[in-house]
Amino acid sequence: MTTKLAPIHPGEILREEFIMPLKINPNRLALALRVPVPGVYEIVAGERSISPEMALRLGYCLNTTPDFWLNLQARYDLETARDKEQAKVEKEVQQLVMEP
Repeated sequence: MTTKLAPIHPGEILREEFIMPLKINPNRLALALRVPVPGVYEIVAGERSISPEMALRLGYCLNTTPDFWLNLQARYDLETARDKEQAKVEKEVQQLVMEP
């Protein structure tokens, strides 16, 4: 039996792939993004989602694309929902059979 790994929050990617290699802290990133410092700390801690506006700011500041950040967030959200709700959905929702 294989153990499923927990979904990776985009804040972990932000911390491990950008903040640490750039040798900055969330406070410095927040200043560069021109956003409140607590919001960046919450994203890095996995306590806050990346909004479309934040994705725009991160994309411009870190030379990535907003799509990169929103795709990470969407994947995290879907995997989290799948882990919590998949069995319930399969039990409650009726499947429609579509004829070609």
